[in-house]
Amino acid sequence: MRNVSLFDLGGKKALVTGASRGIGRSIAMALSAAGADVAVAGRSFEALNETADAIRAEGGIARVVEMDVSEIESCRSGVAEAARLLGGVDILINNAGTEEVCPSLEVEEALWDKILDTNLKGAFFCAQAAARLMRAADHGGAIVNLCSLASEVGIPTAVPYSSSKTGLLGMTRALSAEWAPLGIRINAIAPGYFHTAMTEGFYADEAWRTTMLPKIPFRRFGELSDLDGAAIFLASEASAYITGQCIPVDGGFLASI
Repeated sequence: MRNVSLFDLGGKKALVTGASRGIGRSIAMALSAAGADVAVAGRSFEALNETADAIRAEGGIARVVEMDVSEIESCRSGVAEAARLLGGVDILINNAGTEEVCPSLEVEEALWDKILDTNLKGAFFCAQAAARLMRAADHGGAIVNLCSLASEVGIPTAVPYSSSKTGLLGMTRALSAEWAPLGIRINAIAPGYFHTAMTEGFYADEAWRTTMLPKIPFRRFGELSDLDGAAIFLASEASAYITGQCIPVDGGFLASI
């Protein structure tokens, strides 16, 4: 009889992209608290060190990897460096992302490329690099992509972002079918309305807050800790027979519209 919790990540090696702040930082700390050794990746070495120090202060093991997911070679070298520092990669959290509100008739190619390269292309090439290592180690692994409500519903003035996150959901499903024989599970989380540095512009608008809050059945915006359980679940053996799925963590928003 198994005496180890299905949610225990002890001995697992996890890489979290976009871990210098917000959702990525919170998930990195949650995985560490569940027992994983964690590599935190992003573009800001100073901010990443703050995340790593916070993990170490709680008794966890953390390593820092500088990575720009919009650059393919940076994805590949960053995943390889994380594996070197940790002694492998069992879990990848594809969290790094960017958003910029812009009316669709005014979207320029540079903005389109910036958002798609970060949110979709970067996630794919990080997943590919991690999957190659998982295949070589022959022990499978878990990849969790951070999708969005925009993966499921249309959001005006967010066409590039919505396209990237809808594409990320499609990628999650396609790769799950292709990589299941390798023992690699790929799932996603779709956060609802969370106050982060990236969404600060929305939350600074009192009219937006007043309009949006009644649309959420729980009548509150998400706290970063609300995402921890879903991330640990999808990274752990508790979800061993689940792949290709996306869990909305949205206070009931999608279920109610």
